Formats: sequence, structure tokens, C-alpha cells
Amino acid sequence: MKRICRYAMVVVLLASCQVEKPSNAENAGDGPRVIIHELNENDIPKGNKVIAFVGATLIDGLGGDPIQNSCVIVRDNKIEAVGKQGEVKIPDGAQIEKVEGLTILPGMFDAHYHNENSATLPAVYLRHGITSVRDPGEWNESYAGVRSSGMPLPRLFLTGPHLNTYPPAYPEDAMIVQDAEEGRLAVEKLYREGATAIKVYYGLPVGTIKAICTAAHAHGLPVMAHLEISNAVDAINAGLDGIEHVTSFGTVLLPPYEAEQYKQRVLADNDARKRGRYEVWDTFQFENNPVADSLIRFLARKKIFLSPTLAAFEKQTDHGDSIEVHAFKNMLTFVGLAKKGGVPIVLGSHTFVAHAEFGYAFYREMELLQAAGLSNMEIIVAATLENARYFRVDERLGSLEKGKLADLVFVEGDPLKDLRVLRDAKKVMINGTWVATNETH
Repeated sequence: MKRICRYAMVVVLLASCQVEKPSNAENAGDGPRVIIHELNENDIPKGNKVIAFVGATLIDGLGGDPIQNSCVIVRDNKIEAVGKQGEVKIPDGAQIEKVEGLTILPGMFDAHYHNENSATLPAVYLRHGITSVRDPGEWNESYAGVRSSGMPLPRLFLTGPHLNTYPPAYPEDAMIVQDAEEGRLAVEKLYREGATAIKVYYGLPVGTIKAICTAAHAHGLPVMAHLEISNAVDAINAGLDGIEHVTSFGTVLLPPYEAEQYKQRVLADNDARKRGRYEVWDTFQFENNPVADSLIRFLARKKIFLSPTLAAFEKQTDHGDSIEVHAFKNMLTFVGLAKKGGVPIVLGSHTFVAHAEFGYAFYREMELLQAAGLSNMEIIVAATLENARYFRVDERLGSLEKGKLADLVFVEGDPLKDLRVLRDAKKVMINGTWVATNETH
């Protein structure tokens, strides 16, 4: 009975928070649309041919039925036409690529990519069909070596270091801000240095998060957060556009007293969250849970993008105790309920995870979203157009439509029946140019 009463109190608090601020998503049309540019935009070669791809099954990223026996025209680095073969006019002199037996999809996005100074991983991701990545916490300078390597790279959408208080959890990846004004100044600095989004870390006061969001939105930049111990409802009402990690909702789902105890444990010892997050999520049950239901309605109404990064928290019976395994199952359940409740789910891999080999964390995340209850089509949309919306580049990327940039992936087989076929890209094109994969073009 005590637990039910405390849940009821949280529902009242959550409901009162929902009307404090209009969401940034609801106000997205108030200002001019700002074009966000990847850091390496001028480094990516531009195609200079007219190519007609004929015969493939086409999944355009919009979520509708696939087009069988399709025809896609690429001129230079843009898509000129998309439709069924016979209904699309092939320009005179076009190079015709017969791609029967293959499925063509938009280039995919990784919303939560960590390079960790790897000299080769961006090129590996590109060969695997991931044509755009967002690194939410690495200094732009750390990519200098990769960019000068001459290797084909995906589009690099970087945030620069995440904004955090002292002491930071990851000092090498953090910029310390001590108040709202320092938060505003940090955004200005990161914007001038080419940031395509801003990431805030747990521990920042809500007032500082609000100042950061206001400054970022003035430049058209989205703001996402890793919250963990912060109250997600308060932070979202301050202006956030997205949440990284399903664990960011733990303290909202806990009764207030328990949430404060967990927060104090983590503030005293950052490492306490590594085990603590599983202990928190082990306590939840989502059947007839008014707190979770209210939270999901709130996220859906605010149109908050959720990048769950499930692969980063995955625990199976052979590599986890009963608390960890049950907690992870609860994370899967919550993500599935969030999707059913209308929350925009996007795909972020976290790159280095326990149950995926080097370079394949993205596809492990797909499999876990499937385990959470998303359909294969919903997962593909999460990895393409929904992520392009999260990046605020959907006017030129994320789907196969006339006028968009020619980032294309070809796989053998039907990913709507078997996601595993996406692991083996047969052909990858970025900006109208081929990337070397398993085939020579």
C-alpha cells in the first residue's frame, strides 16, 4: 500500500510538471529553419554521373510498403527520381545498374556513436551502410587524424564535448559549466566550432539546462541529454529535444524518496551508477504502472526523441546476475511501451558494447529494438528518417526521395523478414560516390 501511495504522489507531481513549459518541438516552427552541416561536408567527394538503379526492392525510409522492381535515378550527388521501373523515365546516356535481387535503402544514421580515437572505425561503419554518425561528446579536434587519413568517412555530425558540472564523470570528454551564463557561453563556443547539436550531462541544474537550450535553439541546434540522476521531466520542460539512454528515466520512475537516495549515492561516487542503474530498474513493473504511463504520454506529447542505446546495457544470463538480467528486460519493456505510446524512437549504438563484435554494435541495437517489440520497418525508419529528423537534416537526408542526397545502401535479401541481412552491405553510396565494400565498383 505504501508503494502504491508513493506512486500516486509521483503521478501528481509528473502531471503538474507537464504544463510548466511548452515543448521545444511544439515551438519548432517559430524561428527560421537552420541548415545543419556535418563537420566533414566539404571532405566528401561528390558524384558526377547519372546512374539508373533498376530492379531492386526499394524501402524508402518513410515507413510505407516497399516498391518492387523499382527504379532510382541518381544525378551527381542527388536523387532525381524514385518509383517503379517503367514509370520512371531513364535519362538518355544514364549508366544503368541492374540490381535485381537486392534491396535498396537510405543510408543509415547512428545517433550515438563513440569513436574513442579509433583510426579505422568510421570507415568500417561506412562500409556497413551507416552513412551518418553523431558523436555526442568527443572534441572535434579528436577527429583530425581520421579526417586527414584519406579514408572514406560517414557524415560526421559532432556535438563537441558534453556540458557537465564538476567533478565530471568523463573529464576528457567534458566541458565544465558552473552556472547558466557559462552554459550559454559554452554553447556559443561550440556553435562557432561547428557543433551540430549540444549534449548536456547529468548533474547540471535545470536552470543551466534551460539557458543551454535557449542558446542552442537560437542557432537551430537540438539539445539532447544523458540524465541518469536528473529528473527527466524537469529537464525536458527546460527545453530538451532528445534523451540518450533508457536509463535516463530511472529517477522519474522511482518514488521521490528512493530517487533522491540514488541521486546522492551517485553524486558521492560516480561508479555507484554502474551497478545502481540495474538495482533501480530491477524494482519496476510496468503492468498497470500509472507513473510509466504518465511519463510515456508526456514524452509523446512533447515529441521527445529517445535513443535507448539498449546494447550498452544488455545483460544476458551468461554475463549477468538475476538483478541485471531482470533490469535489462524491464528496459526492453519500457522502450516497447514508449514506441506503442507514440514516442519517437531512434537508433544509437554506443559503438563499444558487450554483445557485438567490432563495428557491429549498430546492428545489435537493431536486434534489441526488435526484442523490445518494434517491427522491422519501424526499426529501419528509426535508423533512417526518424534519426534524420533528430539530427534536423531530414530536408536532405534520411529517405529515398527526389531532391535528397544520394546516400544509398544495397543488401541482399529482405530486411523486413530478416534484419540480419543488413549486416552485410553489398553496395554503399554516399553523396553519389561508391564506397568499397565486399564488391568492387
